[in-house]
Amino acid sequence: MADHALKEMARHGRLKVGTFVVEFATPGIGQILKAAGCDFVLLDMEHSGFGFDTIKRVLRYMQAGDMPTIVRVPSREYHHAARAMDMGAEGIMLPMVGSAEAARELLSYVKYAPEGERGVALQIAHDRYAPGDTKKKLRQANERCTFVALIETAEGVENADAIAAIEDVDLLWIGHFDLSVSMGIAGQFDHPDFVAAVARIARAAHKHNKSLGRLVPNVETGAALFGEGFDFICYSGDVWLLQQAMREGAEGLRAVCKRGRRRKKR
Repeated sequence: MADHALKEMARHGRLKVGTFVVEFATPGIGQILKAAGCDFVLLDMEHSGFGFDTIKRVLRYMQAGDMPTIVRVPSREYHHAARAMDMGAEGIMLPMVGSAEAARELLSYVKYAPEGERGVALQIAHDRYAPGDTKKKLRQANERCTFVALIETAEGVENADAIAAIEDVDLLWIGHFDLSVSMGIAGQFDHPDFVAAVARIARAAHKHNKSLGRLVPNVETGAALFGEGFDFICYSGDVWLLQQAMREGAEGLRAVCKRGRRRKKR
């Protein structure tokens, strides 16, 4: 069976720094991010256009780089959650988790009996194609599964405590843009109602000793959230990091070269 790195991360409150992969499904991506100091990756299906063939390949790339990976599936349908798990996702993030009842149903999709109703498929990607004792494999798969409840609606805020109280919920994740839209204050992350909602989710996570995560656009935001109890800090994403680095380099070169002497053409 694969290592339980992500599960272990969710059991402590120390800082975990990751990033968001939404575009560059390249063979070296796991090793590149590992070399850059990433602790985990959030691999997105909801907005990337990645299909399951791509996800299966990228999970092998991440495995090669020893990079713990959360897969955000595009819906709360059984076949999306279970297929991602079969392809080897250690962490599974499901959108719009609004109640404890919804969380329990989603958990049943990714856990084998007796803890859930996931259909059994063994000696495939999720168990690294290895033979072995069936009962042991099912138990290990359930232990390895890291469940991330994506709180991104006003309903989810109201029920955050009940969601966090569920034993097999490992990590609460705030979908900040969708949450602000759900609350009628789109993009207003300093709005008192949004700040109060985040604080309510954070209290629920801390009360039940659960990890807490969010995507952040910069170091300053990530540091502030860590101070508020967030421990999974997802720093920007592949598209935006490349754009930022290229923009800074291009602007810097143009500024320096503008001041320098231009070589005349013959």
